[in-house]
Formats: sequence, C-alpha cells, structure tokens
Amino acid sequence: MDGSYFAGFDLVTAALYAFWIFFLSLVLYLNRESKREGYPLVTPGKHHDRPEGFPPTPAPKFWKLPHGGTAQSPPASDPQIPIHAVWADPTPGAPLIPTGNPMVDGVGPAAYALRRDEPDLTFDDSTPKIVPLRVAPEWSVDPKDPDPRGMTVVDADWQPAGVCVDVWIDKSEVIFRYLEVEVETENGPKRVMVPVPLMVIHSDKNVIRVRTLTAEQFKLAPTLKNPDTITLREEDRVSAYVASGQLFGKPERSQPWI
Repeated sequence: MDGSYFAGFDLVTAALYAFWIFFLSLVLYLNRESKREGYPLVTPGKHHDRPEGFPPTPAPKFWKLPHGGTAQSPPASDPQIPIHAVWADPTPGAPLIPTGNPMVDGVGPAAYALRRDEPDLTFDDSTPKIVPLRVAPEWSVDPKDPDPRGMTVVDADWQPAGVCVDVWIDKSEVIFRYLEVEVETENGPKRVMVPVPLMVIHSDKNVIRVRTLTAEQFKLAPTLKNPDTITLREEDRVSAYVASGQLFGKPERSQPWI
C-alpha cells in the first residue's frame, strides 16, 4: 500500500490545506500588526513588567507625514505620566480613586491622548486648520444665526462665568469648533476654550450655558500656548476637561441615583 495516501491527494485536498495555512498565517499577521498601538503593555504598579505575549511586537514602521517629518509605530519611546490616583483595592482591574482634582490631573473621563503638540494643518496650504475668526477675516457667522461673541457664559447653576470673545472655525470642515471665553481670575483675565457641542446658546436671554462646569472650574480650565492656534494635544485636553465635568463637576454627579 505504499503511496496510497498521496494517491488520494487531489486538487481539492491541496486547496483545503492551502486555505488552512493561509488563514492561520492571516490570523498571526493581524494579531502581530494589532500590537502597533498600545504596546508595550505596562503592568499597573510594575512599570518594568511589560508582557508581550505571542506573537511578538512587530518591527517599527515609518511613515512620511504630509506636512513633513515622520511617524513611527510602535513608537520609539513610551512616556510615563504620573497618575494622580490610587487603586481602590489590590484586586486586578480595580477602579482608580483620584488623589487631587481629577479634571486638572486628567484622571478617568478627563484623560486625554498625547497626540502631537502641533496644530492640525489644512491639506491645501498647510496652515493651521482651526483658528479664531479674528485671524480669519474671510469667515464670519451667518447673519441668520446668533453671534455668540459678547454673550455672557453661564455655568451649570446659571451663574456668570465669563464672556465669549471669539469663535474658532475649522476651515477644512467649515464648522465652528470652539468658543473662546474670557474669565476673571485672582491673577487677572484668562482665556479658555469650550467645545461647541458642550454649550447651548440661549439667544432670548443673550447667554451661553455650559452645564458641565461651574464658574470656579472655568478658572482652572487649560489654556493654549499660542493664542491664535490650538494643537492636537490641546484639543484633546480641552475637550476632556470640559466634558469630564459631566461626572466630576459636582459631587452628586458621581453618586448613584438610588
């Protein structure tokens, strides 16, 4: 019976085996490529313990960015930012309890991604994509819509928090992204940003309400390093700060309903 196995090895069997090999290779490849983001892993409390698993992390790839420079994935460095929180208990997966102001410290819903600390640029002329109207005179508010500039900004309790001084437009998407609000602090005037989706204009009362923040929290909001541009990292930080007030803005918001 020598050779009887291969005597029944036809094209269908060969195709089946080829599919199995292809499918296994595809699964291994996709699992390996999935480790380009979020790796190496870090074990909580053990920053030197970095499990990798199988398959291993792939070799770095490099991409040329459209406006110059390159990007590497997985990244060459893994910045370790101190977390201002403690574990509720030693059980794996236990929640974090903030040790300071979670909105300022970037804990929980106030956390933000460490994207490039540079402005996003337009495709055509490589200029900052999101800018205030004061530096983009070719753009304006539609006369049929209420102009928020000059309106009083009120907080969750309808208390005055500041005054809207400008509107920031996304020139690529042709949509308003942020309101620039001037607030009075103990150290003088300060300008902060509020994402448009997190505010409501009450034109009948000539006020803009931001229900996620209190007047005092407006004073602690992050500022921009350049008054006329906003970086990718600043976008995430601003949005995280204002949105996190939905949970952290008032003590009762983080408590159970029942």
